[in-house]
Amino acid sequence: MSMEEDSRRLAELGYKQELARTWSGFSNFAISFSIISILAGCFTTFGQAWNYGGPIAISWGWPLISLFILIIGFCMSELVSAYPTAGGIYWWAAKLGKPIHGWFTGWLNLIGLIAVTASVDYGCATFLNITLSRVTGGGWEGTLHQAFLLFVVILALHALINVYSHRLISLLQNVSVWWHVAGAAIVVAILVFVPDDHQSLGFVFGGTNNTSGFGAGAEGVPFWLYVLPLGFLLTQYTITGFDACAHVSEETQGAARSAARGLWQSIFYSAIGGWILLLSFLFAATNVDALNEAGGFVGAIFESALTSGWATAIFAISTVGQFFCGMSCVTSMSRMTYAFSRDGAVPGWRLWSRVDRNRTPVNAIVAGCVMAALITLPALYAPPGLTTPVAFYAVVSIAVIGLYLAFLIPIWLRLRMGDAFQPGPWTLGRKYRVLCWIACVEIVIVSIYFIMPFSPAGVPGNEDFAWTSVNYAPIAVGVVLVGIALWWVASARHWFTGPRRTVDEVPIA
Repeated sequence: MSMEEDSRRLAELGYKQELARTWSGFSNFAISFSIISILAGCFTTFGQAWNYGGPIAISWGWPLISLFILIIGFCMSELVSAYPTAGGIYWWAAKLGKPIHGWFTGWLNLIGLIAVTASVDYGCATFLNITLSRVTGGGWEGTLHQAFLLFVVILALHALINVYSHRLISLLQNVSVWWHVAGAAIVVAILVFVPDDHQSLGFVFGGTNNTSGFGAGAEGVPFWLYVLPLGFLLTQYTITGFDACAHVSEETQGAARSAARGLWQSIFYSAIGGWILLLSFLFAATNVDALNEAGGFVGAIFESALTSGWATAIFAISTVGQFFCGMSCVTSMSRMTYAFSRDGAVPGWRLWSRVDRNRTPVNAIVAGCVMAALITLPALYAPPGLTTPVAFYAVVSIAVIGLYLAFLIPIWLRLRMGDAFQPGPWTLGRKYRVLCWIACVEIVIVSIYFIMPFSPAGVPGNEDFAWTSVNYAPIAVGVVLVGIALWWVASARHWFTGPRRTVDEVPIA
């Protein structure tokens, strides 16, 4: 598809070509691959799976949940092929349903993207904090306050990179792909060839671990029905943000095909690479006690299985990968902010929908980064005796729930529309029914689990109840949903009509 055809299709959807269409199909794939980032989620959220299930939550849980996420990706690929706009899933929901569907989808997506940007950049800051401390021999202390300072610096750098040039971003996305591929391969090679001992196949594919406080062990019903599914947050958090392919579709050449292909392929290749990487972690996890004492922090594997130099090298590789991931998150978040503002949904929309002379939504970039910094302020505090702020996992859960609920709405609407749906060049055909049903059920189940307490001390009424152990995700998500609903009822339903056309007529082919 030529650039003229891309612009014509965009005009048919109601918009003029404002963003520069300079991205290749590979660059479109690269942004989602970078946001998924196996060098980020597999490292920062490893402890969630280790503490809630152990090896089987990773060796079996990762491919199982990846398959479900790939099905979600197939459903979304069909939608982006039909509607390649920067608004992405918000636009699909408004088109397939009513303005209220677009309203809820847009806000859930935007809040989820801000939360995932915050969590990724904070994870990057945490690993950079550790790396600096190791390189300086403790000269850099690596405190929580230093981690937050690094977080702010990283977020500011990502804003500047995104503001500077859309061509630079496209180039860096491509570099990011090769860094993730080569970096993951190097980490796997180190963990395979350097340690003197490795775990057995029985441990990796049959071992269990439960430090959650729920149940008496792997034999208890709570483990299989409650504890183990909580460990799946590792996979569900890592493989997300792939809607970025849609958000940059107005900058992608041949978007109706390349964005659809980039979306599902980013999931598929990340799932394979992530599984290999995680298996290398498990085979190297010979000191289980040290890993449990560290709360499941993946760094305990490297520190116990490797010399200091090799461990530092892995931390550094992951940190750079996470930096690329956060950069891509800001790109996706800013395009969503721009598109949602273009349709008048965000207060001050004229400011956030403005592009500069380089055709970059600078104001949307800056606003999103400022909001990401603000919601991460609680990360300055960690409960006594802990080094990880509870806010981090809360932000992770908010990101997962917000994004996947936003995915759910247009997929359900597409299912409801049935054969009346007009597909693009990439389509599921008759398989859409079963795949859309599977996607919807999986998202509902996952969302329910991730608002449940993560420890007995977080259960109201428990004798050991402590507010620092509460899973704040349901509170935060609940406040967001109630706020969005009240805003709709009190005001937005009177003026928000969904996507606004910015072109009067479609150019003649």
